[in-house]
Amino acid sequence: MTKEPMPTPVFQDYTPDGDCACAGCAEQRAALRRGGHPAAHGPRRALVLVTAAGVVLGGGGGTAAAVDGPAAGPSPGPGAAAGAPEPETPQGRPGVLHGPGAPLPGPGPTEPAPVRRIDRATIIKRAQLWLDAKVPYSMAKYWTDGYRQDCSGYVSMAWDLGSNEWTGSLDTFATPITKDELLPGDMLLFHNPDNPSKGSHVTLFGGWTDHTRTQYLAYEQTPPETRRLATPYGYWKNADKYLPYRYNGVTGGITDEPPAAEPMPGPGASAAYPGRYAFGPGADNAQVARLGRLLIGRGGARFYPSGPSSRWKDADRLATQAFQRAQGWRGTAADGLPGPATWRLLVRNQGRNIPPAAGTPVTPVTVPGRPLPAPGSAPARPGPAGLPGRLPGAGPAYPGAAVFRPGQSHAAITALGRRLQAKGFGKHYTTGPGPAWTEADRRNVEAFQRAQGWRGSAADGHPGPETWRRLFA
Repeated sequence: MTKEPMPTPVFQDYTPDGDCACAGCAEQRAALRRGGHPAAHGPRRALVLVTAAGVVLGGGGGTAAAVDGPAAGPSPGPGAAAGAPEPETPQGRPGVLHGPGAPLPGPGPTEPAPVRRIDRATIIKRAQLWLDAKVPYSMAKYWTDGYRQDCSGYVSMAWDLGSNEWTGSLDTFATPITKDELLPGDMLLFHNPDNPSKGSHVTLFGGWTDHTRTQYLAYEQTPPETRRLATPYGYWKNADKYLPYRYNGVTGGITDEPPAAEPMPGPGASAAYPGRYAFGPGADNAQVARLGRLLIGRGGARFYPSGPSSRWKDADRLATQAFQRAQGWRGTAADGLPGPATWRLLVRNQGRNIPPAAGTPVTPVTVPGRPLPAPGSAPARPGPAGLPGRLPGAGPAYPGAAVFRPGQSHAAITALGRRLQAKGFGKHYTTGPGPAWTEADRRNVEAFQRAQGWRGSAADGHPGPETWRRLFA
């Protein structure tokens, strides 16, 4: 006799009102967070265990130690987004610090508080405080600083708003920006007005993980505790619904210095300091390559035998340190990591250049208007075919402006092209370089000149004596 399977019991649940403070709704919300109806606890617990195992195996764990550090950790591999947790992030409504029952601050509840000024470094430092403390997630509890321990409370704390906001009100403290304008301390916000408790979430932008700008470091408050994790733009799910915002009280770049103080940038380049998270071990982005080009233009070519790269290397640290020491800085001011002052001098083409290595002669042999080498100095080495010789460590003599014109063919043009490629300025070559002067040569030279901070006729793509000297320095 075949046994009939038992019918699956049907449970009738209700969804509690998200802002109801009654004991019944509060208890039902807590039950849902624990896994809903008791009969569902077993399957849910199994699902949680499977998800947690996938996170650990995929390297995307939620612990701070796995991702913390001065720069971006390794980016998740292919398929990491599918295995990463999409946390349930219920949150409380707007309120005062320390929660219900706390005394109200000076202004009345209907009087808006003044916007507090804060720089980006301070925002990240405040975010790091909860990361270091491993603050547990809760929509009902408040940390010792008075901020609610959920996603919106975390951003409220990092921005030092003086009140606990939620995803439905944080945008009133901020201005919409574009993806390309994102800087550390900005936020990525998704608020679902139809069902705020379903999917709504907010993260702090901590910087891009690499030059592709497909992943960023997200500082977020999420179960079980505060985390900092390489995250797909704008999030693991509902990515297109996460919108970038900038806090209205932020004071410019990564420090208190407004970007307007910087000079006008060249095409496609910003003069504003990109932030300390753009540099250092593990960094891989366009700003690292730009730093290398700037340092090469200031006398640091010897640190880059293969030209600059988007990936941070020891060459970048040593060249930056040499530039900092050339300014007379010592100790932590010359640690090899570019801060705002270092960046400002580089992009403005100000300050002292990196001096040559000790014992390296730098005077070319036959450059017009320059002294001949001192008696007894090292003999010149043969230069490229058809070019004058050069001293050890010095470039070949400048062949004259007439060589670098349309219709001209000369060995110096080939040598110029190869040197541009070695320094990372050869992107306009589709073939070659060769001895005939082409538009590709001119555009590559122009890019190199602009990297020195030159504009107008000083960056016309035709190498003069100073362009030549810097290229072969």
